Amino acid sequence: MEGDSKLDGKVVQTFQKNFVQVQNILDQNRVLINEINQNHESKIPDNLSRNVGLIRELNNNIRRVVDLYGHLSTSFTKSVDASSEGDSNGHKRGRPA
Repeated sequence: MEGDSKLDGKVVQTFQKNFVQVQNILDQNRVLINEINQNHESKIPDNLSRNVGLIRELNNNIRRVVDLYGHLSTSFTKSVDASSEGDSNGHKRGRPA
Protein backbone atom coordinates (compact mmCIF):
# COMPACT_ATOMS: atom_id res chain seq x y z
CA MET A 1 0.00 0.00 0.00
CA GLU A 2 2.84 2.40 0.81
CA GLY A 3 4.40 1.77 -2.61
CA ASP A 4 1.12 2.87 -4.18
CA SER A 5 1.22 6.12 -2.20
CA LYS A 6 4.77 6.81 -3.40
CA LEU A 7 3.73 6.07 -6.99
CA ASP A 8 0.66 8.29 -6.67
CA GLY A 9 2.80 11.04 -5.16
CA LYS A 10 5.29 10.85 -8.01
CA VAL A 11 2.49 10.93 -10.59
CA VAL A 12 0.91 13.98 -8.96
CA GLN A 13 4.31 15.67 -8.72
CA THR A 14 4.96 15.01 -12.43
CA PHE A 15 1.55 16.36 -13.39
CA GLN A 16 2.03 19.50 -11.31
CA LYS A 17 5.51 20.11 -12.72
CA ASN A 18 4.31 19.71 -16.31
CA PHE A 19 1.22 21.87 -15.79
CA VAL A 20 3.38 24.65 -14.33
CA GLN A 21 5.70 24.40 -17.35
CA VAL A 22 2.74 24.50 -19.74
CA GLN A 23 1.24 27.52 -17.96
CA ASN A 24 4.58 29.36 -18.07
CA ILE A 25 4.91 28.71 -21.81
CA LEU A 26 1.31 29.82 -22.43
CA ASP A 27 1.97 33.02 -20.47
CA GLN A 28 5.08 33.62 -22.59
CA ASN A 29 3.00 32.98 -25.75
CA ARG A 30 0.50 35.62 -24.65
CA VAL A 31 3.32 38.18 -24.42
CA LEU A 32 4.70 37.09 -27.81
CA ILE A 33 1.29 37.35 -29.49
CA ASN A 34 0.75 40.83 -28.07
CA GLU A 35 4.15 41.96 -29.37
CA ILE A 36 3.51 40.35 -32.77
CA ASN A 37 0.16 42.18 -33.00
CA GLN A 38 1.70 45.51 -32.01
CA ASN A 39 4.49 45.07 -34.55
CA HIS A 40 1.98 44.18 -37.25
CA GLU A 41 -0.23 47.18 -36.49
CA SER A 42 2.77 49.54 -36.50
CA LYS A 43 3.62 48.58 -40.11
CA ILE A 44 7.23 49.64 -39.39
CA PRO A 45 9.54 47.49 -41.55
CA ASP A 46 11.95 46.66 -38.70
CA ASN A 47 9.05 45.60 -36.47
CA LEU A 48 7.56 43.46 -39.23
CA SER A 49 10.94 41.79 -39.77
CA ARG A 50 11.21 41.13 -36.04
CA ASN A 51 7.88 39.29 -36.22
CA VAL A 52 9.50 36.49 -38.22
CA GLY A 53 11.67 35.54 -35.24
CA LEU A 54 8.81 36.05 -32.78
CA ILE A 55 6.52 33.78 -34.80
CA ARG A 56 9.25 31.11 -34.90
CA GLU A 57 9.59 31.36 -31.13
CA LEU A 58 5.81 31.09 -30.77
CA ASN A 59 5.74 27.99 -32.98
CA ASN A 60 8.56 26.38 -30.96
CA ASN A 61 6.67 27.12 -27.76
CA ILE A 62 3.54 25.49 -29.17
CA ARG A 63 5.59 22.39 -30.02
CA ARG A 64 6.90 22.31 -26.45
CA VAL A 65 3.34 22.50 -25.08
CA VAL A 66 2.27 19.64 -27.36
CA ASP A 67 5.26 17.59 -26.17
CA LEU A 68 4.48 18.30 -22.52
CA TYR A 69 0.83 17.28 -22.99
CA GLY A 70 2.01 14.14 -24.78
CA HIS A 71 4.25 13.36 -21.82
CA LEU A 72 1.35 13.97 -19.44
CA SER A 73 -0.85 11.63 -21.44
CA THR A 74 1.80 8.90 -21.42
CA SER A 75 2.41 9.32 -17.69
CA PHE A 76 -1.30 9.19 -16.97
CA THR A 77 -1.76 6.06 -19.07
CA LYS A 78 1.16 4.34 -17.33
CA SER A 79 -0.17 5.24 -13.89
CA VAL A 80 -3.65 3.94 -14.77
CA ASP A 81 -2.12 0.74 -16.17
CA ALA A 82 -0.03 0.29 -13.02
CA SER A 83 -3.13 0.88 -10.91
CA SER A 84 -5.12 -1.66 -12.93
CA GLU A 85 -2.34 -4.24 -12.58
CA GLY A 86 -2.42 -3.83 -8.81
CA ASP A 87 -6.18 -4.24 -8.78
CA SER A 88 -6.16 -7.28 -11.08
CA ASN A 89 -3.52 -9.01 -8.97
CA GLY A 90 -5.85 -8.91 -5.99
CA HIS A 91 -4.13 -6.02 -4.28
CA LYS A 92 -6.44 -3.38 -2.94
CA ARG A 93 -5.46 0.18 -3.56
CA GLY A 94 -6.51 2.99 -1.32
CA ARG A 95 -8.72 5.43 -3.19
CA PRO A 96 -9.16 9.02 -2.04
CA ALA A 97 -12.59 9.71 -0.62
